[in-house]
Amino acid sequence: MSKIAIVQQAPVYLDKQATIEKAASLTADAASNGAELIIFPEAFIPGYPAWIWRLRPGGDWSLNEEIHSRLLDNAVDVEGDDLKPLYAAARKGKVTIVCGIQERDHQLSKATLYNTVVTIGPDGSLLNRHRKLMPTNPERMVWGFGDASGLKAIDTPVGKIGSLICWENYMPLARYAMYSQGVELYIAPTYDSGDGWIGTMQHIAREGRCWVISSGVALEASDLPDDFPGKKDLYPDDSEWVNPGDSAVIAPGGEIVAGPLRNEKGILYTEVDSKRAAAAKRALDITGHYARPDIFQLHVNVEPQSPVKFTSDVKKR
Repeated sequence: MSKIAIVQQAPVYLDKQATIEKAASLTADAASNGAELIIFPEAFIPGYPAWIWRLRPGGDWSLNEEIHSRLLDNAVDVEGDDLKPLYAAARKGKVTIVCGIQERDHQLSKATLYNTVVTIGPDGSLLNRHRKLMPTNPERMVWGFGDASGLKAIDTPVGKIGSLICWENYMPLARYAMYSQGVELYIAPTYDSGDGWIGTMQHIAREGRCWVISSGVALEASDLPDDFPGKKDLYPDDSEWVNPGDSAVIAPGGEIVAGPLRNEKGILYTEVDSKRAAAAKRALDITGHYARPDIFQLHVNVEPQSPVKFTSDVKKR
């Protein structure tokens, strides 16, 4: 058995450095309580762009630009030193961390953002970076499209873990790709919530015969800084729950064993046994004995995608 912790807390909204420090502190708290796997919500660093569901693109272009500029300045450079405090916290606590971030591309234009989830090992190393394949609706004015280079299930001390972000979990082929790699702890950082979402998580647990861990965004209007552009019009009631969280843990087969934690901030703890995933597949293993490769096959392109390739090859004359 392994103890896991889902952190359902608000970030220091649109403040990258302060949110990373908060994540490191929360990691230490969870580790001191015996957690071996610590999970943060979608886009936790420096916060999910909740305003897009109220301030539609084109509705107020100047206000959109002002908020996006702040988000861009506080997005994470995975190639740099931004996440060092979180790496150190994982190493000190000997824990695995799964954390949603706003990632800024620092290889090409240096202006595109991605909705990314990083997996950090107990030695403080970056084990995986997965960028959300398909941003949903107005999210496409914030994030670029990811590729399948990070669509991986990773071996960790608590079991084989993999992550799909929010509505990626409605993509049957993405789920199938994860199941095919033997995922035991299926992690879904998300902004979605409610009974319908929890039902989806239960379906995935029944379909994939794996543990499903939904890590939801808990955000109150009071969590937005006073100088957030347009706050008095977009979020006039400080007591409003902008998003309720609804973090939950579902066992293989669909039973809810922890949560949902709704309209509440905290750390949700529970114990999981990764071996239950394999045992649950005795009757149904949709990428194993229940598959029909003579009829259906899935091909996944895991090559990193880029709009430009540079080469130094010169043909000899």
